[in-house]
Amino acid sequence: MFEIESKNQSEIILSTKTTTATINIDESSIDANLGVGIIHGPGEFEIGDISIRGIATTSKRVIYDVEINGIHVGIIGDIEENLDDIVADILCTSSVRAVREIEPKLVVSMGNVDGMVSELKLTARTEKKLKIKNLDSLPTTREVVALN
Repeated sequence: MFEIESKNQSEIILSTKTTTATINIDESSIDANLGVGIIHGPGEFEIGDISIRGIATTSKRVIYDVEINGIHVGIIGDIEENLDDIVADILCTSSVRAVREIEPKLVVSMGNVDGMVSELKLTARTEKKLKIKNLDSLPTTREVVALN
């Protein structure tokens, strides 16, 4: 089981029982309270029970493919490049185009949730934290979640 939360539109916080990682899409950074400090830029990282692959885009920004307990979480914010590099069960984004191309089961809105919901013709629900038990606990039809 893990949790997803967000304190602002550019950050996603992923927490397991033993590890917490904050991914900031605007700063291309990962903060997991490591002795080496904050990780910047692309690369592959194993932080506790969280596997993170930071992928450089053509515009020098970074998108993230995170794997926790067999569930893939894509964290891309408003970036619409290198979408073929992301396979996500859960997609954290503000891009309608990315949702259509990647086709996740669950979308965590990182921007204008009203615009996204109306364009995708979906409904949204608001949560403080999103608790994910396992792959089977994800919705069978696409949902949008706004974290506050």
